[in-house]
Amino acid sequence: MSTDTVRASAPRDPQEPREAARRRHEQRGWYVYDWACSVYSTSVLTVFLGPYLTEVAKAAADADGHVHPLGIPVRAGSYFAYAVSLSVVVSVLVMPLAAAAADRTGRKKPLLGAAAYVGAGATAAMFFVADGRYLLGGLLLIVANVALAVSMVLYNAYLPQIAEPEERDAVSSRGWAFGYAAGALVLVANLALYLGHDRFGLSEGTAVRICLASAGLWWGAFTLVPLRRLRDRGGPAAAGPGQGHGWRQLAATVRDMRRHPHTLAFLLAYLVYNDGVQTVITQASVYGSQELGLGQSTLIVAVLLVQVLAVAGALALGRLARDHGAKRVILGSLVAWTVTIGAGYFLPAGAPVWFFVLAAGIGLVLGGTQALSRSLFSHLVPPGKEAEYFSAYEISDRGMAWLGPLIFGLTYQLTGSYRDAIGSLVAFFVIGFALLARVPVRRAVRAAGNPVPDRI
Repeated sequence: MSTDTVRASAPRDPQEPREAARRRHEQRGWYVYDWACSVYSTSVLTVFLGPYLTEVAKAAADADGHVHPLGIPVRAGSYFAYAVSLSVVVSVLVMPLAAAAADRTGRKKPLLGAAAYVGAGATAAMFFVADGRYLLGGLLLIVANVALAVSMVLYNAYLPQIAEPEERDAVSSRGWAFGYAAGALVLVANLALYLGHDRFGLSEGTAVRICLASAGLWWGAFTLVPLRRLRDRGGPAAAGPGQGHGWRQLAATVRDMRRHPHTLAFLLAYLVYNDGVQTVITQASVYGSQELGLGQSTLIVAVLLVQVLAVAGALALGRLARDHGAKRVILGSLVAWTVTIGAGYFLPAGAPVWFFVLAAGIGLVLGGTQALSRSLFSHLVPPGKEAEYFSAYEISDRGMAWLGPLIFGLTYQLTGSYRDAIGSLVAFFVIGFALLARVPVRRAVRAAGNPVPDRI
């Protein structure tokens, strides 16, 4: 009797189709959380809040151009950057508390809901940031950023539970694609309101405040979908006695990671190349405006182009990973990043078309690099420790977020050239490639106690 005949005649678990249907039901709900919260990152953080909060702070500044939060003199033009930095510090303190609670109790969904609605509420309340209320704006920014960071730890920790090993690359890629699609859609609507505020009888400031508040309403409304569809599960860590709390649990996680050196090796590679990715995202507009002399409208169109093409890029790289494995596709994307940023060094000034070409190149590899990194890491996490490991993943990511901008800033300070500054970021992708290429991912998956997919 042939092997195929034996396989065909083997009894089939009648629960398998039902469980697969429930898993797909959860996956569709999981995608919607990216659709819900990514609008905050795009419209609020990337486009509207920074310039608006800076203007609010300048309106409240003294004759020397300083505001005084808690009695500390701060130049108004730096207020937004300092608020973002403080939010990173607070996030690093809060994320391990939420992750420990999630793994200890096995109840990620209530914590995800709480974080999401705190963030959505703080974002919607940004409508009231006006008339010199820079302190309120800074506080709401910190609360929203921390809430987003906590919710993403919990959101990412669902991936190993709702997707089988062979489907995680595709599921993670669809999640990122949903997020970029929502970001583009709402940004188009917000820009229509902002650019046409006179026709709507609104001042420019009121239009911006409506755009900020709408992101919070969007975040809160669509969060209802994943909260209805996702299920809480118990697990080894949830049932285990002696589970630590907060930073003690994070320390225990780091000690546990030392038993999985290949997981740590992947995390190190990810931190290096992802810091390059994040720095390109935050500094590309500076390069475009200061070095290439491009206007605000050109930069906004470039942001939209990145958002739209990131949807296609995330889905396309997800399909490539199905045939060639996530590690190979990530390595290929890092080569593409290196070529794109290297080409960006030679862009002519005052030529928006070539800047759009650069934005298109970034968009095509952006979503896929992030999505496949998340799915690959999910294979390296021991079962039952999803939240705490993804907490370390997020904390390490944010903890390294200063290095890329520092290199960018130091290069500009030493050379006086933004071209040299943007070119310096190539090193992050080259070093990240070298580190990732050395990680034996199949051995790492087995060491973590997980099944090894056919392609990884």
